[in-house]
Amino acid sequence: MPLNSVITNIGAQVALASFNRTVEDLTVTQKRISTGYRVADATDDGAAFAVAERIRGEVAANTSANEQLGGAKGLLDVTSASLQNVSNALQELQAVTVKLADGTITAEQRTQYQAKAGELTKNVQSFINDANYNGNNVLKDPTTLANKVVRNGAGDTYTFSGYKALTNIFNTVSAANTWTRGDASSALTKTGAVGKAITNTLTQLNNFGSYSNFVDAQVNYNKAKIDAQQTGIGALIDADLAKESAKLQSLQIRQQLGTQALSIANQAPQTLLSLFR
Repeated sequence: MPLNSVITNIGAQVALASFNRTVEDLTVTQKRISTGYRVADATDDGAAFAVAERIRGEVAANTSANEQLGGAKGLLDVTSASLQNVSNALQELQAVTVKLADGTITAEQRTQYQAKAGELTKNVQSFINDANYNGNNVLKDPTTLANKVVRNGAGDTYTFSGYKALTNIFNTVSAANTWTRGDASSALTKTGAVGKAITNTLTQLNNFGSYSNFVDAQVNYNKAKIDAQQTGIGALIDADLAKESAKLQSLQIRQQLGTQALSIANQAPQTLLSLFR
C-alpha cells in the first residue's frame, strides 16, 4: 500500500536516484567522447590503464631505438660511400700500375705515371680520413664503442666490426709513386699490393653492406612492433565513438525524462492538500 505523506516522498526518492544514475552515466560518456578514450586515467579502469602505460613506455623506447639506428645507418652509409670511392681510385691505380709494369715506356713517362699513382694513393687516404659521421670514423679509428648501437627498446645492442683501412688498404699502396717496373709487376699479382688492396676494399664493401641491411631490417621490425603495440593499446583503452555518440543521445533523453519525472514526483504532496479543503 503506497504511503501518502508530505514528509517521505517515495516517488521523488526513486526519481532522484534514477536521475543521479543517469547524470553519472552521462558524465562518463561525455568524458569518453571528449578524450577519445574508454580508459583515460586510472579512475576509469586501474588495471587497463596500468597496462596501457607500460606499453606506451615500450613504444617510446622502441621509437628511441629507431632514432639511434638511424644514426648508425648514417655512419654505415658514409663508410660504404668512402669505400666505394676507395675502390674506384684503386681501379684507376690498377690501370696506372699496368703502365708502370711496361718495360717499353720512357723514363719521363714512368715519372708521369708514378706521379699519377701518387695522387691516386693520396685520394685513397683522403677518402678514408674523411669517412666521418657524428664524430665517428670506423675506418680510421675502429673502436668497439663506436661500432655498438642500441637496436631495440629493451636496450639490446648490435655491434658491427670496424676496419683499419689506413693500415690494410692505404699503407699497402702508399709507395706506388716510387714503383719500378718490377714493383708494378709484383703489385698486380693476386697477393700483390694492388690486388691485396682491392680485395680488402671489396671485402669491406660487402661487410658494411651487410651491416646496413641488418640495420634496415631492425628498423622495419621495430616499426612493425610499434604499430602492433599501438593497435593493442587502442583495443584496450580507446572509446568506440559511434557507440558513445548513440549512448550520449539516449542519456540526454533519459536526463530530460528524469527531470520531468522528478518534477511530477515533487508535486505529489500538493495533491494531499485537496483532501483538506
